[in-house]
Amino acid sequence: MGMAAADAQFHVLAVDDSIIDRKLIERLLKTSSYQVTAVDSVRKALEFLGILDDDDQEDHVERNPNPASVSPDDDQQHDQDIQVNLIITDYCMPGMTGYDLLRKIKESSSFKDIPVVIMSSENVPSRINRCLEEGAEEFFLKPVQLADVNKLKPHLLRGKSRENQPNINKRKGLLEEIHSPDRTRTRYNNNNNNNNGLRSKNNLTL
Repeated sequence: MGMAAADAQFHVLAVDDSIIDRKLIERLLKTSSYQVTAVDSVRKALEFLGILDDDDQEDHVERNPNPASVSPDDDQQHDQDIQVNLIITDYCMPGMTGYDLLRKIKESSSFKDIPVVIMSSENVPSRINRCLEEGAEEFFLKPVQLADVNKLKPHLLRGKSRENQPNINKRKGLLEEIHSPDRTRTRYNNNNNNNNGLRSKNNLTL
């Protein structure tokens, strides 16, 4: 499998209320061959992930129509089949901010392991530190450059690794259970008791 095909397996959810910045990050992600879904608010991002409150469900998810992204014609069922591997979001947006989205993701049992990257046009150290302390992987200053997007790859790979870890742990647990001394000892004791029972029965017959 080629590098571009491997990267296309990664799906990035981009969140920015500025159409100019949103199109820029879409283009940069597309250049890196990532699959992209772009929305213009935190509310729509939460809706896409399926963790939005019922009274906020009226918003519609905006799609990126380029071939490397999710098609705008895909139905709602397709939303549920898509695996998001990383979220990149603007910090300052009307209503809920990128920091609010970060907190929602990290508080979710289903999505807490998804890497989150924050973008902002304002270089405010206290804001940057707060996001990093809350669990953000990176904090990019706008305008985002291709060099910034290249920094996403390690986070995507770690996200994939964490995603696969439950299955690995499950298989490991099954193997440990199969080969555990207690299980082997129990099986031996059961077999030994059965053999003793047979010998006792044979002695009575004789």
